[in-house]
Amino acid sequence: MTGSRILALGHYQPARVLTNDELATMVDTSDEWIRSRVGIRTRRVAEPDETVASMATQAAAKALANSGLDAEDIDLVLVATCTAVDRSPNTAARVAAALGLPSPAVMDVNVVCAGFTHALASADHAIRAGASTNALVIGVEKFTAVADWTDRTTCVLVGDGAGAAVVTASAAPEIGPVVWGSVPGMGHAVRIEGTPSRFAQEGQSVYRWATTQLPPIARRVCERAGIGPEDLAAVVLHQANLRIIEPVARKLGAVNAVIATDVTESGNTSAASIPLALSKLVARGEVASGEPILLFGFGGNLSYAGQVVRCP
Repeated sequence: MTGSRILALGHYQPARVLTNDELATMVDTSDEWIRSRVGIRTRRVAEPDETVASMATQAAAKALANSGLDAEDIDLVLVATCTAVDRSPNTAARVAAALGLPSPAVMDVNVVCAGFTHALASADHAIRAGASTNALVIGVEKFTAVADWTDRTTCVLVGDGAGAAVVTASAAPEIGPVVWGSVPGMGHAVRIEGTPSRFAQEGQSVYRWATTQLPPIARRVCERAGIGPEDLAAVVLHQANLRIIEPVARKLGAVNAVIATDVTESGNTSAASIPLALSKLVARGEVASGEPILLFGFGGNLSYAGQVVRCP
């Protein structure tokens, strides 16, 4: 085997929908203010008994069922999250136990909003190195649990959910080379700190960095995959907000691609946003099997990671 591919996808969102009008009764904001600034209409909010691990398990179970593999076939579980409360067993181990996986390697990955694309690259590398054959890669967040509901600039953004992919060994590589990195000196621009932990960010700094520095990096991802942006069938950026997604996609030059905008109905779900949007895109049949899709995560730590994958 010389590479890996995404075999199947699955996602999960809590049932509770929080609208902009409801938010306006909680904090000084309005539907018009939120839509005009971030493009979000609704977001999902987990119930108290819905945990990071339980949402991850729901999404992973769907991906596993869609893959046609059995529980014993999975030898690696990677969970990208920055909102898990419990430290040990880690979230990956809790998912493995819930799904009855007999003996996988289990690791959590905390790269905030770029977590899923980092985890996907790590699974690809493990498979290429012969350390794994079938991996579960999950992005999950209970982001509303770390929201400051008195700060209208951040609480309007957050949502909860999970997305998962089954990644398997493949004779032909369908997950392209990763381009990843960070700007550690500006890591303070996105923070989840304190006790209790609270999400805060320097919105203008993040916006300027994302819209000016990330398009050339996204183009480099395409170059490493040997594809032009104009040949992409879809672009799934981290679902931060529309004011970032739209200019980054435009500057990338993906003129023929479907641009994922799940943020409008799901909000910013951090590490869950890319697999959640990707799973929905594929489930709706908006991208044909085998077509190239750019995945590009960015955010906390001012970190980024991206790769071109083939649609399962």
